[in-house]
Amino acid sequence: MSCSLLEFCRLQELKTVRDFLFPSQKTESVEEKNQTDNELSWDSSDWESEWDAGNNKEEESTHGATVGEEATGQNGPWLQDCVVSLSPCSDLLVLAREHKAAFLSAKWRTDDSGREEMTLGVSWTGTLSTEEGECVSSAICIPLASQKRSSTGRPDWTCVVVGFTSGHVRFYTESGVLLLAQLLHEDPVLRLKCRTYEIPRHPGVTEQHEELSILYPAALVTIDGFSLFQSLRACRNQVARAAAAGSDVIQPPPLAYKKWGLQEMDTIVDHSSVGVMTLCVFDQMKNASILGGFHASVKGNPPAMSQYVTVGAGPYTGFYYAVEGSSQPLLSHVALAVASKLTSALFSAASGWLGWNKNKNEEEAVQKHKPKVEAATPLGIRFGLPDSRRHGETICLSPCNTLAGVTDDFGRVTLLDLARGIATRMWKGYRDAQLGWLQVPEERGEREFSPSASLPRRHALFLVIYAPRRGILEVWAMQQGPRVGAFTVGKHCRLLYAGYRLMGVNSVTSQGWQLHTQQVCLLDPITGALRTVNIPFHLALSDKKSERAKDMHLVKRLATILKSSDVAPDILESEARSVLLEIKHPAIKMQALESLLANKNTPVSCLTNITCALNDTLKQQDPEEVDTALLQLCSSQLKLLQLYTDIHQLHSAADTEADSENQDSLEGIEDELSRVGPTLQRYAQFTSRPSVSFAQDSPDSPLAPQVFLSQMECAEDGELKVIRKSETEWNQLGNFMFWRCLCGKSPLRKVCDTLQQAGISPQQLLSLLLSVWMQREKEVLQKPAEIVRNLHTLLVALSNMNGAVEESWDTQSISPWWQQVRCTCIGSHNAAAALLAALVAHRAAKASITSRGDSKLQSEWEAVSLELEQWVVCVHQLEDVLVLQTLLLVPPPQGTAGGATAQCSIKTLLEGGTGGIADSVSKWVFRQNMAPERLKAILCTRQNNDVDDQPEQREEEQRNETEKSDENSDRTAELLVALCRRFPHSLSPDLVFAHCCWEYVVQWNKDPEEGRYLCWAVEHLKLVSSPHIQLGISTMMWSTFIVKRFSAAAFLMEKVGKAPKDRLCRRDVGMGDKAMTSFLSGCVQLLQILMEADSAVEEVPAPELSVEEPWGGAEGPASIAELALEQRGVHFPLVQHHCLLASLLHAAMTFNVKVKPLGLFDSKGKNAFFRDLTTIQLMPSGDMDPGLVSLRQEFLLRMLTGWVQAIDDPPSSGPAAGSTPLPSSGPKADWWPSLCLELGSLLQVNPDILRRHIVCELYNQGLDPRAEEVMLEVEDKDVLGSQLLVLTGQRLSYSLLHSQSQTQAAMELLARLPPTLCTWLKAMDPGELRCPLVPLPQTSRLVGRLIEILPENHAQYSLALHLLEAVEVLTTED
Repeated sequence: MSCSLLEFCRLQELKTVRDFLFPSQKTESVEEKNQTDNELSWDSSDWESEWDAGNNKEEESTHGATVGEEATGQNGPWLQDCVVSLSPCSDLLVLAREHKAAFLSAKWRTDDSGREEMTLGVSWTGTLSTEEGECVSSAICIPLASQKRSSTGRPDWTCVVVGFTSGHVRFYTESGVLLLAQLLHEDPVLRLKCRTYEIPRHPGVTEQHEELSILYPAALVTIDGFSLFQSLRACRNQVARAAAAGSDVIQPPPLAYKKWGLQEMDTIVDHSSVGVMTLCVFDQMKNASILGGFHASVKGNPPAMSQYVTVGAGPYTGFYYAVEGSSQPLLSHVALAVASKLTSALFSAASGWLGWNKNKNEEEAVQKHKPKVEAATPLGIRFGLPDSRRHGETICLSPCNTLAGVTDDFGRVTLLDLARGIATRMWKGYRDAQLGWLQVPEERGEREFSPSASLPRRHALFLVIYAPRRGILEVWAMQQGPRVGAFTVGKHCRLLYAGYRLMGVNSVTSQGWQLHTQQVCLLDPITGALRTVNIPFHLALSDKKSERAKDMHLVKRLATILKSSDVAPDILESEARSVLLEIKHPAIKMQALESLLANKNTPVSCLTNITCALNDTLKQQDPEEVDTALLQLCSSQLKLLQLYTDIHQLHSAADTEADSENQDSLEGIEDELSRVGPTLQRYAQFTSRPSVSFAQDSPDSPLAPQVFLSQMECAEDGELKVIRKSETEWNQLGNFMFWRCLCGKSPLRKVCDTLQQAGISPQQLLSLLLSVWMQREKEVLQKPAEIVRNLHTLLVALSNMNGAVEESWDTQSISPWWQQVRCTCIGSHNAAAALLAALVAHRAAKASITSRGDSKLQSEWEAVSLELEQWVVCVHQLEDVLVLQTLLLVPPPQGTAGGATAQCSIKTLLEGGTGGIADSVSKWVFRQNMAPERLKAILCTRQNNDVDDQPEQREEEQRNETEKSDENSDRTAELLVALCRRFPHSLSPDLVFAHCCWEYVVQWNKDPEEGRYLCWAVEHLKLVSSPHIQLGISTMMWSTFIVKRFSAAAFLMEKVGKAPKDRLCRRDVGMGDKAMTSFLSGCVQLLQILMEADSAVEEVPAPELSVEEPWGGAEGPASIAELALEQRGVHFPLVQHHCLLASLLHAAMTFNVKVKPLGLFDSKGKNAFFRDLTTIQLMPSGDMDPGLVSLRQEFLLRMLTGWVQAIDDPPSSGPAAGSTPLPSSGPKADWWPSLCLELGSLLQVNPDILRRHIVCELYNQGLDPRAEEVMLEVEDKDVLGSQLLVLTGQRLSYSLLHSQSQTQAAMELLARLPPTLCTWLKAMDPGELRCPLVPLPQTSRLVGRLIEILPENHAQYSLALHLLEAVEVLTTED
């Protein structure tokens, strides 16, 4: 489809109208007519060559249909001198010149063929002017909408608005009856324009108000459309009433209007009222900055503004913006004679009506006094397009209010972007041009299949330009589009463009209306025809060649067909074939073919037939016209589709070939399989566990031809290249080609021959074969013997292809072909499949080398080459990896952290460095949650077995190792022992413990709340026998993980002065208070190990680390043990200094003792903390300040008190109470007193004071048996005796004086006691005892001890004797 001119109406009595408007031309001579006709019949062959032949024929037929009687009168460009206006509904045409006018209304008539057609006939002619000298300067026809509910969008009536040179604006009915006359400005009316309601197409578009705008040379008057609509209806009703009453005196009501004085523009000849707009915030700030300078203020909400665009001169185009609300509406004044009779109610609305019968005197008074004209509100120009020599003539606003076309006296047409205020395009060679716009909606059928069908319909915008000097009408696509149509129409036509529709319509009343309006009409005065331009929507999408647009539509149609899932294959094939063959453009045809080939719903037979048909069509065309890229695409895709079909048919065939060849080369493979069989079975048990997978990801799902085509590429030389996109698609392609061959369900040789003939390189086929082999490991392990045999056949077949093994290959060098197999096995994480592939490839390579060797030597010598040596090493490494991977697959016990199973291969182990194997085992130990003691027991078992077994028995045991089926833990231990035997150097006990230690401390660093991890890391460290490794790992642990948190804990306790609460611990140290206690305990043990290792380093030589011979090529990071041996030695006093602080912090946290730990050290001691342990620091020496020693002693005494309170055994009768064993860890541990004494010696605190304090505290707690054990170590017995004497007195005082069950015997005893003793007992305070109620035998024993340790000359010896007597009396009475 293309542009077309359609005649929809014809004017009648056009000669009559011309004669009425131009009476002077009636007597024109026939010669002048003939001359005019000759001028009109200019040669248009140059122009017509560019346009469609159909349009030319239509134009010729139209010109030939000229009515003879009318043609005789149309002699000259008379229509260009008239004011012409056509109603948007095409039912009223106004022709006016000077003071005369003719109205032509729509009529229906039947033509000769019986078809009804619309015509415009004269309905009224007459004189419009009422004042002398005024002439018609502008006119428009405004159809007014019907207010009846049954209306369907046709106008109720049409109002003719006429502007005069006197400044008057008068409103008439279709029959020429004056409704309203207003003098709004005393200058000639230049142009009348109207804007009516349009339904917004998008939610963001501002709804525009209806408006009538009147342009004067220096002013612009706008009348609100709603007010005007109501007034005109009221006027028309009053006319009807007056006519019925026989009266013709009508007084109009006032109209509400706004009047703007347009300033700063020299000449204005035309205008457009764009409507209300709101600036974006950026534009608002930009304008404020330009107008008001740097300090301009900006309102919060951008103001709504009415935009007016004018054309003329100085500047050529002006842009005005009137802020809403800045000018109040004015009321037009009526004659002074009636002004006094108006009431205030009249001014409240414009819909009121005044009418009085006046006598002649009143009428004369009205004529003498002209109405008062209101002054205009000044409106300054905001900006313009200055061009001093260019003078604008007309401006035409687009329906979307965003663009405008401007004509000028230079013969240019300029396209303006009104939002940005710039000219975006210019056409030259269009003098006296007339403009119009066409907005074309998208057809519904084009979008019903599109994804955006629910969105509003798209609209295309076209600019229509009539060039009368050239006699052509052109249509241009916006904004930068091409010319989409051109017509030869004659030089005397008028292009009629209204730019508005019905007035009085709103968003409610327009629901369901179909507005029958024409946007652009061309009036030909020669024929009297009214024609409209018809433009299909798709021309907005096309370029100069509409073939491309048609092709794009065909592509969309093909896409719609391919999307529909319910189309039968035969219909799909026929439809797609017809569309593809119909497309003309090669690039679009290629795009369509590619989309067809990529569609998953199209069967392969359909693809083949369509591609074949297209290929045949291309071959039948002239070779020079055929696009080579398209032809190459067709032929290559056809070749690929044929290959897909051939392979699919081979796999579908039921026959399989018997493979009797190469059986001898597989001899011995059963022995290999039986040797590794037990490990393979154990490995298969762990890998065959059920797992979740998606059905579409199953390797057994068939390969779609589209996926096959997407992975294959045809080179220019005819070879096929496989494109490796994703691993999944690569495996799918390998499955499609080789899996059924490996299972023995397809003929192996035929498949290989087909692939070789297709031109795929053997290297890519080998890669595909190995990828499917590795991927289908589970299935391979179910029937290893059978599938291994098929793999061998395939490998041999591929290696015999041209280009596989080079002919010039020297058997003493490495073959790239077999190296590719080795690289795949080395990098594979599927240990069992890689081992089987390596065994098969080893056999095949050996057979190939043997066949290439000299036949004479072959019988006597076995072929030895570097290639076979590489295979031996590779097979050994793969067996090692298989055992390691089997161990790693052992599931962790329930309830442990677990985690993903580590995947290992030869490549990852070599890249992991010399410690890669031990690192893998350490991660497995962590996942298994294996205790250090358990690991030690397993490794000791391995060492004992190594000592006991003879070398020749080890291999036998290794084969049978995995066949034992005991408990899970035993089988796990067996696997670990078997692995350690394969790696005697890499998995020596020291290396395993070292790596486990590091793994646990790394995991603890990730989750410090798990204090058990740090504890087990230290335990593993203790099990390392080499002090050199111990020392290095301890140093690295301290500097990497420990010292930062340790210093944070010390500073936190120094800050709060006691054991911090849980919240503070988490904030500063990153763990809770309980975890911090465990952490400090680990710090103490770590530093103790560090000191012990530093002491033992000199006595033992450093160990030599080595790896197994096959794994000597490891490249990667150094192992933990190597790093440990590289560490520098530590400064022992500094380590001891930190160990002392760690012990103090641990004790403070354990027993909740108030202390500022760093305050227990002098300045040297504080400065030495948290330094690198390998550096030599200035340490504290000599006697310490007594004040510091006192603080230290107080802390240690509190610490001992805390320990005594923690053990707090409940008192029991008999001496057995003290024999309860204490735990080895925690606050009740039995080593706390000895630790305290060690700390005392380091802190320069007298240890005897500490011992005496322990004894007193134990007696105070009622733990007499433990106190007696410690008492033996006290040196200063006198002081201890004095302390215990007081304690005994407190116990006795409680029994005699403070006990609630005081007996008469006790009272009598108290009376018999010596007065000094009685007074002394009364002075005692039993409240200081934590356990006052102690059995009397214990107290009696304590007094006996007192008598023993106190010398006879002691001042309190006699008091002790009195106490002894009192206790004995109490004991005998009880």
